Amino acid sequence: MNSYITWIVVALVVIVGGYFIYTSNGTTPLADGPVKIGAIISLTGDAASYGEPGRNAIQLAVDEINATGGINGNMIELIVEDGKCKGTDAANAAQKLVNVDKVQVIIGGFCSGESLAAVPVAAAGKVALISPGSSSPDLTGVSPYFARNYPSDSTQGAILAEIAYNDKGWRKVAFIQEQTDYALGIYKAFSEKFTSLGGTITKEEFKTENTDFRSIIAKIKEQSPDAVFMDTQTAASADRVLKQMTQQGWKPNLFLTDVTIGHPETMLANKATVEGAIGAEFGIGNTNPKFLALLDNYKKKYGIDLAFQTYGQTEYDAVYMVRDAILAVGYDGTKIAAWFHNVKDWEGASGKITIGANGDPVAGHKAEMVVGGKAVPYVK
Repeated sequence: MNSYITWIVVALVVIVGGYFIYTSNGTTPLADGPVKIGAIISLTGDAASYGEPGRNAIQLAVDEINATGGINGNMIELIVEDGKCKGTDAANAAQKLVNVDKVQVIIGGFCSGESLAAVPVAAAGKVALISPGSSSPDLTGVSPYFARNYPSDSTQGAILAEIAYNDKGWRKVAFIQEQTDYALGIYKAFSEKFTSLGGTITKEEFKTENTDFRSIIAKIKEQSPDAVFMDTQTAASADRVLKQMTQQGWKPNLFLTDVTIGHPETMLANKATVEGAIGAEFGIGNTNPKFLALLDNYKKKYGIDLAFQTYGQTEYDAVYMVRDAILAVGYDGTKIAAWFHNVKDWEGASGKITIGANGDPVAGHKAEMVVGGKAVPYVK
């Protein structure tokens, strides 16, 4: 009997000791039951064109993880809220996820305005906010609770400015800019670089709900710019402007945002007008086996090709990164956020990812141009 009791004591010491070793490493053990992960995605309005594929990519990753045992045997419960690509809606979505659903980590927002509005809510609740699509430079270092695996538009704008001035010899660029945080971020990055090189910029702004661009097009046409930068939040907005340019018989040299040049339907629908247009996307790893598997599994699950592949890869990766963060540090928002600020050489569908202390990935955009209605690598 004494020997039996001794073995029980030893077992308890090992178990309790193991527990304290586990927690002393800074991790929070998972409770029984589902692991709640929030997501703020643009599901209504023009932004739904990339919101729906984004939700599908995130759900695909969740389903894959759950099919292989979840996180330490606990299934992921994905709680999706519609940010509508608007700050107010995203802030409300974050409030619900933080205060009602009690999540410790949120994937999103997607639109930059969503993330800028959600950051204060997440930080106040000590919840990690991980964006796979928000690219405004204003988000760089904005909070220890925010990180992203999609690069800042500071690189997109700078790359295109250098092409305009150095490669093309253009000295005057006119912007048609949608009044959103994303579009403003691209304008600021391009303008800073282009003017520093010696170029000049003019700009006409429009609100998202605007559908008549005839007067804006006429004003810019009168300015005789070397090129026009279609700085829109969505491909839908760009499509409306492009069609009205065509109706007015005007085909200027064009720059396009990544959301437009990365949207095959818009490129094909405006094939003649966008021929030769230049843009920049976050690199798509055409030979990356994880990226190829994502494309294959997405089509098998949903019966269609993954649209906006440059975003789909980071949305898909975000889920796996959250899983790895929880495995490493536990289900704790502060620790998950800290993990994301120290990611080094994490390999996913979007390639090898390193995230700096400022929450930004050490990566950038690659220049492209439109040839025959398709975006191909840019060649001088």
